[in-house]
Amino acid sequence: MEQALAPIAEVPSSGLRPNILSPMETLAQSISTIAPTTSPTMTVPLVFALAGNGTWLAYLFATVAVLLIALCISRFARYTSCSGSLYTYATSSLPPVVSGIAGWALLLAYITTGSAVAGGFINYANVFLMAFFGRTAPTPLLGLICVGAATAIAYRDVQVSARLMLWIEAASVLFIAIVLALLLWRNGLHVDPPQLHLTGVTPSAVRLGVVMALFSFVGFESATTLGHEAVNPLRTIPRAVIQSAIFCGLFFVLCAYLETLGMAAAHQDLGTSTAPLSVLANLAGVHPLGPLIDFGALVSMFACTLACITAAARVLMRMAHNGLAHRRLSTAHEKNATPSSAVLLTGLLTVLPVCALAARGISGIDIYGWMGSLSVYGFMTTYGLAAIALPVYLKRNQHLTPGTIALSAAATLATLLALGGTLYPVPAAPLNWLPYFYLVYILCGVAWFIISNRKQARQN
Repeated sequence: MEQALAPIAEVPSSGLRPNILSPMETLAQSISTIAPTTSPTMTVPLVFALAGNGTWLAYLFATVAVLLIALCISRFARYTSCSGSLYTYATSSLPPVVSGIAGWALLLAYITTGSAVAGGFINYANVFLMAFFGRTAPTPLLGLICVGAATAIAYRDVQVSARLMLWIEAASVLFIAIVLALLLWRNGLHVDPPQLHLTGVTPSAVRLGVVMALFSFVGFESATTLGHEAVNPLRTIPRAVIQSAIFCGLFFVLCAYLETLGMAAAHQDLGTSTAPLSVLANLAGVHPLGPLIDFGALVSMFACTLACITAAARVLMRMAHNGLAHRRLSTAHEKNATPSSAVLLTGLLTVLPVCALAARGISGIDIYGWMGSLSVYGFMTTYGLAAIALPVYLKRNQHLTPGTIALSAAATLATLLALGGTLYPVPAAPLNWLPYFYLVYILCGVAWFIISNRKQARQN
């Protein structure tokens, strides 16, 4: 019988409440960070603007790439029950400075994703306020309400957070599924020749579409941040990672295909539509569902903000335990059993760019695009490092197989291609400045690591 690997243990003094989240609540963390309702309403049109009739293919390729990464992460999740997520995986196998990069990259990824969807919340909140009251609210105030409420829930109870996220996403996806089903029923299930034959589609267009489509999946691994709080984590978390990738991948491919088909039937351009699901609801003969889906997108973005703060706080807590942040951030609230100090700090870091950009007149859609694009760098860096760390960890424990090496190589290649796609062709300003900002951020993290190590060495 094969000898089991020793799990990477959680910090005994973390103070988190163990074994309280059911498999569904654990899955809800990953699903909510992906925010599947957001992609059909905001991201699919962006992918269509790049890939056209190849939008479904771009999402199919993105799904394959994410599944490769998910398989690597799920292998690690079988051996760890830690709250540090991918940062912990890198720490177990890679040199300390590299694992530090993974920690800072993942922290930035979760925080900027939270800021991005808070921008989406601002956009849809003002849509509803204009529709019902004839006026909009100050955008910085809306951003503060979104992030502030999410921070308060994450501070109070992780179980309440998980259940809330689960029901929000379930209702939102159900509305979209009803519209798509009725669209098929009214118009008949048939193959769309322009999509099947990729009419007007070029390989470079699909490549650019894949990069944008990957943003729909970022955060699918965030269930790994609940390693200490999930019931039977070495079993439920790997399943949550794989299930979230498969479910969302199939959902996104279906939405991409049917939205392209439906918007063509409605003689509208999906790439420029601001509310494609409302158009499709009208086409399907269920006009009242259009506003409900838009409202679902609004609450889905709030749920994603909550999920990002929940995940970021636990990564920061683990980093603080390892000396990469202040020690106070490594402890949990005595009553709530949540990383309260880390939650407050990550909430603050999430809301600052949102309010700053909104105060300068930047629209919620632009905040969503800018901050979301920045998050991709952090996620792809951490995914790639986790894929590299897996064979190193298994080799040290004499469990490395040729299949694992091939899986690691394929997942690493996928992340490199995704990063390359964000750099070339060079995007327009301000997106062209994001790689430089990210590089400076990582270098600052490396400098902090060196300074902390020297300070600790002098104290010893």
